[in-house]
Amino acid sequence: MKLRTVTLSLLALLSAALPARAEDPAAYPTHKIKMLLPYAAGGGGDVIGRLLADKMGKTLGQGVYIENHTGAAGTLGTQMVAAAPNDGYTITVGGMTTHVLAPAIYPKLPYDSIKDFTTIGRIGTSSIMLVATRDFPANDIKSLIALSKKGEPIQYGSWGVGSTGQFCAEILMQQTGIKMDHVPFNGIAKLAGDLLGGHISLATLDMATATPLVKDGSIKALAACGERSPSLPDVATYKEQGVPFDRSLSWAMYGPAGLAPPIAQKLSAALKDALGDAEVKEKLLGLGITPQYVPGDEQRDINARDIAAWKQVAKDAGIEVK
Repeated sequence: MKLRTVTLSLLALLSAALPARAEDPAAYPTHKIKMLLPYAAGGGGDVIGRLLADKMGKTLGQGVYIENHTGAAGTLGTQMVAAAPNDGYTITVGGMTTHVLAPAIYPKLPYDSIKDFTTIGRIGTSSIMLVATRDFPANDIKSLIALSKKGEPIQYGSWGVGSTGQFCAEILMQQTGIKMDHVPFNGIAKLAGDLLGGHISLATLDMATATPLVKDGSIKALAACGERSPSLPDVATYKEQGVPFDRSLSWAMYGPAGLAPPIAQKLSAALKDALGDAEVKEKLLGLGITPQYVPGDEQRDINARDIAAWKQVAKDAGIEVK
């Protein structure tokens, strides 16, 4: 009996030391999926993620739950996704900052936004909105330039150093010659809250955050950095106001590199299905996002080209992040 007990104990130890057998990709998913979002709760990226998680969970037959991990303009949580197991149970929503702009301007970014991720598919395109408090003494770029020429000190907030919001403001300064001091915030929700509270008067916000605040009159919009938004069609773009900048800004869904093709395909199909849903479309448009599904491989190639292009834009604009 003692020999048998020892033998069974050794077998148990050996079994524990062996790696668990990988799940059959064809059976995926067999349990809940985590959507790790590098944005604060209530921010634009968080709202987009929660909207898609609900619909995708129904399509996949398993719940998709949210975890928020903020910091470093979204790159901290994005790095966590890159380092997660590539079993399909950790996915994320990435924006321009995390997957295109940060790689273009950070020489020591702790992840490669192309090699370290499986691109599941594009969610849609959007803009960055230059916004202000209702009593701010400028209503567009022309009047902002005039305000700057009066020698008035102008501060603007963005959701972090190296964020797309900072980049859009830097482009504006480079192209118009105005001077503004950057006040970085730890997350877009905190920035929006301080803007509403009057603690800062001028800011850049993503469309998902800015749209409902502009529509209800809490703040006003001066310009759209990117394309004219269908949710705020009366707000003129940078280019329409004389600033030569009209690049589109995209949102996409990602998982860690090396997802098995059957898993990536199921996630991609669920994303496409969600974006085809009338209610999801309506809500995304209400957030300033133009739904536009693009397959993962195609979006990955677009990202690679965009990173190279934005590196040149950053160089021309004199934007440098060390």
